[in-house]
Amino acid sequence: MRRRTLLAAGLAAGTPFPVLAQARQRPITVAQVFDASQQEQDVGKDFLIGSRAAWQDINARGGLRGRAVQHLNVEVDGTPASIRKAWQELKDNEACIALSGTVSDPVATQLTALLRQDGQAMAHVAPWLQNASVEADDHTFPIFAARQEQIAHALKSLSVIGVSEVGAVFASAREHDLYREDTARSAAELKLRMVPFRNTGDLSRLGQGLGPNSPALLLFVGGTPELVQFTQGLDRQARQRYVIALADVNLQTVTQMGGGRTTPVIATQAVPMVTASLPVVRRYREVMARLFDEPPVALSLAGFIAARYTFEVLQKIDGALTRQSVLAAFQRRAETDVGGYRVAFNEQRRSATFVTQTLLTADGRVVG
Repeated sequence: MRRRTLLAAGLAAGTPFPVLAQARQRPITVAQVFDASQQEQDVGKDFLIGSRAAWQDINARGGLRGRAVQHLNVEVDGTPASIRKAWQELKDNEACIALSGTVSDPVATQLTALLRQDGQAMAHVAPWLQNASVEADDHTFPIFAARQEQIAHALKSLSVIGVSEVGAVFASAREHDLYREDTARSAAELKLRMVPFRNTGDLSRLGQGLGPNSPALLLFVGGTPELVQFTQGLDRQARQRYVIALADVNLQTVTQMGGGRTTPVIATQAVPMVTASLPVVRRYREVMARLFDEPPVALSLAGFIAARYTFEVLQKIDGALTRQSVLAAFQRRAETDVGGYRVAFNEQRRSATFVTQTLLTADGRVVG
């Protein structure tokens, strides 16, 4: 974890890559707003590392039209004031032509609302926008499955194997208020009985205190630290449980923090498995191994894909790269193949159909 702390500090500094363009040219800047709050920092750091790796690899291969892309990292603490301040600074930065890979979900949600209010000609590309209720307008271009699609995928897999009920554990009041309705609707559509559990204090105590008649299969809506606490409570029970987590969870970190030691965890992901043979995944593994002392994980792969998708659209623009021309290019919402990861927008202006699942076994192995 010490290596991760040092790396995160360097990322937050936003150190630009070596300039490949001529000194007189205005730099091409793509900004990434990331959440460093305690609640979301694990998600933010992993996603940011993946994006950083992608942009560094792009620049090493000649950049954009022979010019380096400055990947500007903008740290926020998740509060509305910090997000407004970051947005104001980016609006005033004339070199910034787009926002790419905003993370976490709460920050992406708030930034989407700010762009809508201001009506600025700035593309908000591939944010980690997990909230399905947020409308994707003419400025925001989500390419990852939201929680509603993840939940539907997870519950559908349960209905296929004959499960009739599932527990839904909400790590906080916020998750409960945001996602209970989506979860209940998805369960009802699949004719599953949903039993909700809302955390009101200690997640470990909640896990330990589940009664004998509660469901053996539990859908967990929350982050990695919260999941660890909950499974540590479940580990004290005699009855075997299975937990299905959503895409904000890092299974490697769950293992490192001592979670899921006797409780199998299934992680629902919005990207291909990190062991997949798709060209973009192979490239991701190679770049991560070469540039960072970091294992491949789903969230950093998502950050890598976000940056690569941004680059794929940018390099097809004819003429000057301005905020207006960049926004217009993304607004066409053309189907794009990002090394085997297909981006194709639907009527809701989202490209959100790709969902996979990976199993963390009780003995600490990740199987996918």
